[in-house]
Amino acid sequence: MPTDDPTDTTHTTKLVCLPYAGAGASFYRPWAALAGDALEILPLQLPGRERLIDEEPHRDVHRAVDGLVPQLRERLGDGDHRVALFGHSLGAVLAYELAHRLVAEPGVELVHLFVSGSPHPGQGREQRATGLSDDDFLARVGEFAGYSHPALDDPEMREMLLPTLRADVEMHETYVPSTPLPLDAPLTVVRGEDDALVGHDDAASWNKASGREFEHVEIPGGHMYLTESASALVRVIVSKVL
Repeated sequence: MPTDDPTDTTHTTKLVCLPYAGAGASFYRPWAALAGDALEILPLQLPGRERLIDEEPHRDVHRAVDGLVPQLRERLGDGDHRVALFGHSLGAVLAYELAHRLVAEPGVELVHLFVSGSPHPGQGREQRATGLSDDDFLARVGEFAGYSHPALDDPEMREMLLPTLRADVEMHETYVPSTPLPLDAPLTVVRGEDDALVGHDDAASWNKASGREFEHVEIPGGHMYLTESASALVRVIVSKVL
């Protein structure tokens, strides 16, 4: 049972964060200070980046989730846990698939799914980058994101990062949902109000994937609004899970 002891964090909601294409778990670490005691930030790591840079990156969402489930079990440990999920762009479909797994996971109460920067799971992206030359691929990804990471301007960093970025984009562009059934959990979709890649109606279409309460929230910024408006985003998340 939950306790009134403020020093007991057993029942603090864990916000499990899934990365966008090319990103690693470290992107979400600053969120711990933004969330304070309201949430425990729990970013998951995909292979091919940061401490897993030497591992082969996934090219299939479902295989990626196969690897994320045991990683999450290890991070959670024993006991009962309140869990919310957040993912942006590629992370949104990873979070959605992981959410379907967690609905039946012993010891896990899935309290909310937050998806961002993505149309609903059944709607594929019209423009694609998979298969393009390196320069054309990076240009297309830059169009998708609305910005380019400075590391990609360095030839050595580009050579190191490009295989994982290509794998992530392929994983997103070939994704097919595992089930047509709506998710049995509250769902909030978040969109940058100036996002030129994911329109208002694209974001609102997530209501088709929700079998419970649904809300559509917009935050100032473009497709990568969360790089500049993380505090506003975390406030939205906290308000829904408390």
